Amino acid sequence: MPNDLRIVLIGTTHPGNIGATARAMKNMCLENLWLVRPSVFPSAEATARASGADEILARARVCRSLDEALVGCRLVVGASARRRTVSWPQLDPRESAERLLSESRHAPVALLFGRESSGLSNAELDRCHYLVQIPANREFSSLNLAAAVQVLTYEIRAASLRGRPDEPQTPPECASADTMEGFFLHMEQALLDLGFAHPKQSAQLIRRLRRLFLRARPDNEEINILRGMLSAAQGRKSMRR
Repeated sequence: MPNDLRIVLIGTTHPGNIGATARAMKNMCLENLWLVRPSVFPSAEATARASGADEILARARVCRSLDEALVGCRLVVGASARRRTVSWPQLDPRESAERLLSESRHAPVALLFGRESSGLSNAELDRCHYLVQIPANREFSSLNLAAAVQVLTYEIRAASLRGRPDEPQTPPECASADTMEGFFLHMEQALLDLGFAHPKQSAQLIRRLRRLFLRARPDNEEINILRGMLSAAQGRKSMRR
């Protein structure tokens, strides 16, 4: 199984879910657990629910921000049961597992899970290349956090056992999540500087542009070109003032 596939839990409220996640990961031969601002950790309840997966809890990385958890990641997939007003590219569990497994052979990848009560926020979804939804009962689709982890990590394990040939979906040199986030922040500031966007009215515009560039999967050189264009446009704007 890949060493560069991160299971990332964001804002977990109940420590028992962290322990149950560790148990699900060990069942499916995954090791890398990243925790973003958990309410309580470490915890005796987490250790009890881990049922022997103590080493995964011991190695878990606790992060102050999602930015920290995604450093170096080339592909980010978010688990979401809710329908969203803005459409994100969707994968089913098997497709997400195959894509994560394939790309993890070249660089770190991340599978994100949100809070027990509300899932992933729109700002967190903005960091995702794809969303994955478990095809549950449409009238009762919200799974317990650890149960959702178990389903999706099972698909990753099954994909690894199928032994498909290495056929990466994208070039191995495409930009990492942190490089893309730096570009998005630059782009937003440039659009504000140029008067193309309004700080209180442009959230939908920025979100759609994020979707566009995350679908395109640019490499580092292409990002440098785009940022150079933004800088040049900002410079010309400032000279006109």
